[in-house]
This record gives sequence, C-alpha cells and structure tokens, in this order.
Amino acid sequence: MWVFSTAGCRWLGAAGSLAVTVGGWAAGTLPVRGGWGLWQPRASGVETAGAVLAYLGLTLLLLAWWQYGRQLTAGAGGRPLLTLGWWAGPLVLAPPLYSADVYSYIAQGAMVLEGHDVYGSGPSVLAPGELGHDAAASVGGHWTDTPAPYGPVFLVLAQAVVKLTGGQILPAVLGFRLLALAALALIVWAVRGLGGGPGALWLAALNPLLLIHVVGGLHNDGLMIALVLCGVLLAVRGRWVTGSAVLGLAMMVKSPAAVALLFVGVLVARRRGVLAGLVLPGAVAGAVAAGATVLAGTGFGWLRTQSVAATIHTALSVTSDVGLGLGLLVGDDPEPVKGTVQKLGLLVAVAIIGVPAWRVWKGRLDVVLGLGVSLLVLVALSPMVQPWYVLWGVCAVAAVAWDTRLGQFLAVLCAALTYETAPSGHTPAYGFALAGVALALGLVWMRRERWEAGAGAPLTPGRADAGPTVPPTRRSAARPRSRTGR
Repeated sequence: MWVFSTAGCRWLGAAGSLAVTVGGWAAGTLPVRGGWGLWQPRASGVETAGAVLAYLGLTLLLLAWWQYGRQLTAGAGGRPLLTLGWWAGPLVLAPPLYSADVYSYIAQGAMVLEGHDVYGSGPSVLAPGELGHDAAASVGGHWTDTPAPYGPVFLVLAQAVVKLTGGQILPAVLGFRLLALAALALIVWAVRGLGGGPGALWLAALNPLLLIHVVGGLHNDGLMIALVLCGVLLAVRGRWVTGSAVLGLAMMVKSPAAVALLFVGVLVARRRGVLAGLVLPGAVAGAVAAGATVLAGTGFGWLRTQSVAATIHTALSVTSDVGLGLGLLVGDDPEPVKGTVQKLGLLVAVAIIGVPAWRVWKGRLDVVLGLGVSLLVLVALSPMVQPWYVLWGVCAVAAVAWDTRLGQFLAVLCAALTYETAPSGHTPAYGFALAGVALALGLVWMRRERWEAGAGAPLTPGRADAGPTVPPTRRSAARPRSRTGR
C-alpha cells in the first residue's frame, strides 16, 4: 500500500505532527498569562478535544515512524532529511508541548538579567514589572522555588533569548525553539559524521520522542546531546582537544555530559598512555567549564545545585520508587532511606559504566556504543528520570547500532515513553496505561520481527581508538557516505 511506502510514511507522519500541533493550541502547556491571546487556557471541552487530537496525531506519527524504520531495514533509502523537515516543521509554531520547562528557562534568563542569584533562588523571586515575571507565573509548581540546575553556558543562551525578546513569552518560546532546531541540526550532523546512515537518523533525529520533547517541549537536553555527539565525533577523528572543549560546553548545559569524557579519555589513553587519558581530556573540559563560568558571571553555584532535581519524585526513577517504598516500610519519614537508595543507585551506575569503558579500552566495543550504553545505565539508575532522558543514550546508540536488537528495543521503549506525558505536561494515569500498551505491542513485534544486524558488534582489537565502524549488514546501514536525504 502507498501509505506504507517511505513517501506515504512521510505524509502520514506530517499529518500526525500537524494534529499534535493543532491539538496543542488547545491542550498544550499554555501560559497562565502573556500568550498574547493566542496561547491561553481554553474551556474544558475544547481542551479535552485538543488532547484527544494530539494523542491521535502522536499515534499517527508513531505508526509512520515505525513503518518508516521497517522500510529502512529492508534497504529503502527513505530521504530522511526531507522526512525530518516534514515531521518537525508543523511543531515549529506549536505552543510549548508536554512540559512547562521552557517557562523556567525564560524566568532563569530573566533572573540573570535582573541581578538575581539563579543558583540561590527560584523564579518566584521575579517581581511584577521585572523581565520574566509572566513566565515565572507559568513555571510548574515544584520548580517555582527551585534554583537552576543548569550550567552557565545554557544560562547565557537563556538570557540572550530573554534580552532579544524582552522576556515576552511568545517570542521567547520561538527563540528557544530556534535553539532546539539548531540542536537538532547538530545531532543530524554528528550522527552522520559518526557513520550513521538513514537508519541511524531514523532512530536519533526522526524519533517521535525527540521531536515532541526537544522541538515541541524545548528541553535543553537536545542541546546537551548535540554537543556530546559533536565532541565525541571530533575525538574519534583525532581532534580530542577540541572535542574535550566541546564536552566542557556540554557539561555547562547539563552535567551528565561528563560521562562522555570517560570515553574520550579512553581514546586518548590508547594513543598517548593511561596517564594522559586520565588527566588531559578532563583538564581541557574543566578549563572550558571554569572559563565559561567566569565569563558568564553567574558564579559557581551550579556545583551545589546538581542534586536539586533528586528532591522531586518521578515515577520513572527505579531508585526513587524503591527508596520510597523501603522508607515507608521502616519509618514515618521515608526521605533518609530514599536518599540513601538514590546514592547507592548512582554508585552502582558508576560501577556498571566501568564495564563498557573497559571493553572500549581493550578494543572489544565501539567507543560510541559504549558511551550510549553508559548513558542509558546512568538514566536507569538516576534519582530523577523523565521520558526524554533516554534520548541521551539512544542518539549515541543510533549512530552505530540502530538495526541491532538493542536498537530495536530502544525504538520500542521510545515509542512507549511518548505516551507517558500529556500535551499539558501532566503525567496522568492513562498516560502510563497507554505507554504500557505500546510497550507490550512493541515487545510482541520484536519477537515476531527480529533485527539481527551486527552494527554494535565488537570491534577488531585495536580499532576502538579509530572511532565507529559500519558493518555491511544491510544496505541502509552500509552507506554512511552516500546520503540520500540531503
């Protein structure tokens, strides 16, 4: 059927993306005020209809993406960049979707401009008449008094957007969307540079979870992912100093980017010795981070706010759920036990991450795949987990192993997680139910249609320092230099 061809999938996905956008105008994460009459809360009936339309559109987008991936595994070229334009385009003019985080970004940028300590207080300090006051009114309740957990590089970008737009919500949101689109472009460039063909772009850039949460939801995770992939790409090409500097910038967006330094260190160690690998990449990234902090003028308060997110319980965090359950069993106040379990989870994550790093060192694992797996482990054992966090590792895995069983499972997981959050940014019970249904259906599909390519197979000993390789297992995975969607 034509609708299941690559061209048909392109149209079907675009229709789904358009429906998500239109539904979002009624049921998105709309501002309390300052939406210029365009983005404003609607009557309950209109909001419900918008939410239904958005969920139907999301389902169409997922179906198109799934079938598009199946076409790529069969060897179709697919013109992924054209498809990406069609699917991302409608979301450009959408209001904030699936999250209110962008209002925090606007408020934090305004706080810097207004002279407030962004690492000492939350958006609630913005008074009437100050820049960002309208945005602060729309910040999610538990974030209103929470200091910024982001580094100074992101805060510089945030204050630039606020300064250029006067802190007005609608133009400021569009400014942050331009940053999100720039991050998406960098992700595409880096994935292609790492040897990824159309299939890799399918799992990384065309992924509906990325489209709705980075382009639609404007999360700065997209920028962190982009900088991490760019830094690693430079490192595997032998430019580890520049790559480490880029990773320093990524860390000053969000701190989990530091995991990539371990793998750059392994590359350097294989070429220059263990001591050089242990010291040099970290020294370069640290110098960049310190310099960025000084130049930004926001201070080193980010060092003490990295744990603030752990104070907010998220149901997707296994360690938080287990800690809370154990804490309720042993006493009236579960927080001490919960905090201990969260810390133990991070320690276990560090220990597990050492395994892929060691395998890369021994030449048994691709460095990019090792990074991707490590980031997935970190997310799984983090004290706070949001659906889009899985993209940290997915985009790296996609570049070198999209058509393996791991890649197939990650595609299923991403599809399920798209349903967890409503367009309004809330996480209703039915969202988890829909995610469970999607996950079950995806696992059945995995059992019936197995992807067995060797894109993530161990490297020939001695090749881990030469960057990723692309095995000739499928036509779509073996064409890293003949791009079809330019």
